[in-house]
Amino acid sequence: MKFAVIQFPGSNCDFDLLWAIRDVMGAEAEFVWHDEKSLAGFDGVLIPGGFSYGDYLRCGSIASFANIMPEIKRLAAEGKPVFGTCNGFQILVESGLLPGVLIRNDSLKFVSKWQGLKVRNNRTNFTSEYAENEVISLPIAHGEGKYVADEATLAELKANDQIVFTYEGENPNGSVEAIAGIVNKAGNVLGMMPHPERAMEDLLGGCDGARLFASILKNFVEKVEEVNA
Repeated sequence: MKFAVIQFPGSNCDFDLLWAIRDVMGAEAEFVWHDEKSLAGFDGVLIPGGFSYGDYLRCGSIASFANIMPEIKRLAAEGKPVFGTCNGFQILVESGLLPGVLIRNDSLKFVSKWQGLKVRNNRTNFTSEYAENEVISLPIAHGEGKYVADEATLAELKANDQIVFTYEGENPNGSVEAIAGIVNKAGNVLGMMPHPERAMEDLLGGCDGARLFASILKNFVEKVEEVNA
């Protein structure tokens, strides 16, 4: 599999994502600038955290209109993996690839720390290497990470087991139902506020993030090969 790590003006976790998937996990990956119009030859998309376009208007809103977005939507429609962390999650909801929206933290402050998460659904292609209801620890770093959605959307997320991660213990931003990460109905698009790419080695404080990327590589290889056949 070959992954595209999308770079926007203001991205600052792009090198972290590339390092995680390529240097730690051993997958093929390279940067793709937001202004490109093709993802030909790529089998998956990783959208990094940061402050795309300076977070003007609303986090992720300008990036959702970038030239590369139709291609990201094409890969998502084909069932290929699309993953967004932090600002990447914001871009996914703003572009309509995931439901809901992310707004200012209840504290109105930027929060940066290690945070406990509960794995609510380990039956996804992104989480199969975790145990169900396992509590893991990943870094968070955001000022607009409060996930909100209307009652109908929340009911649908619950009915389809689309809520993948929830905050354990403290809810650091006030997200409804303590939601930290969700997948789309098809199960091939994941957005989450925490940063698994910053938790790849014990030397960095923990390696719980590595199993997310291991899940992607384990579960999507055959699916992508079928799509490309």
